[in-house]
Amino acid sequence: MIDTTDDVYVSPRYLAGLPGHAGASFAPVAHWPHHHLDDGPVQLIVASPDYRVRIGWAGDDYDVWRISVAEDALSSTTWTARINQNTPPELVGGLVSALAAEWHEDSDNVVADTSYRWSDAVQPLLDAEWKLGPLSRGERHIVAPDHLAGATIDVVSTDPSAEAVTLWAGPPGWGTRAEAHFSARTPKRLIAAMAAEFVNPIPALRERATLHPRLAKVAQLTPARPPRPATPTPLDLRRATSTPPVPTTRSVPRWTTATPPPTPTVGPARAHR
Repeated sequence: MIDTTDDVYVSPRYLAGLPGHAGASFAPVAHWPHHHLDDGPVQLIVASPDYRVRIGWAGDDYDVWRISVAEDALSSTTWTARINQNTPPELVGGLVSALAAEWHEDSDNVVADTSYRWSDAVQPLLDAEWKLGPLSRGERHIVAPDHLAGATIDVVSTDPSAEAVTLWAGPPGWGTRAEAHFSARTPKRLIAAMAAEFVNPIPALRERATLHPRLAKVAQLTPARPPRPATPTPLDLRRATSTPPVPTTRSVPRWTTATPPPTPTVGPARAHR
């Protein structure tokens, strides 16, 4: 039995939920300007130095991460992503890390989508042998082997602002289902960077008490600390404190190199006359 006050490793990591903070998601852009807002639904905005990339944190909302990318600081948004409050920040960190790596002041990498294949957005899931379903109502669906995570791709819409790709994990429900929605013009390699975190085998560390009961029921939990040794029984204590018996000594003939004297020969007794 796992103590509810202990830290646990959660596997697969997409079932770990939000631990009450988003540190892992913002770590890749710790060097970017941070703007803390006192009022309004968004408490923090982290922006690239040229303000083309903006990552908003709305900790009191349902979609706690909101990402928008534009061609320049004053242009309309090219693509957006919204990620809800049940998503593990380790997964979001994969997307943010890719954004930080591709951003450059003189480059349009974070804006341009150079791929025309929908599968490029979810290639890590396909490589991990997640099941690809048939086309249904203009959508392709991919499901994990445990049926607790997947992706939905709209392959027919031509609206550039429509949400074309959704990554999801966890049982259905307001407090358990993680979702990340990407608009149609999001570079597919950036979506794939987040998808890759879904199949990352490294478990997520969580405080057991912060894990939603339904997630704890379907995830594999491993104590972060080794179990305490069993309490010794009275018999164990008696054995540990008892005095071992003192070994007895006995004489042992010494070995010698001296030649023993000859044994006298005893002949038959002589008869008396």
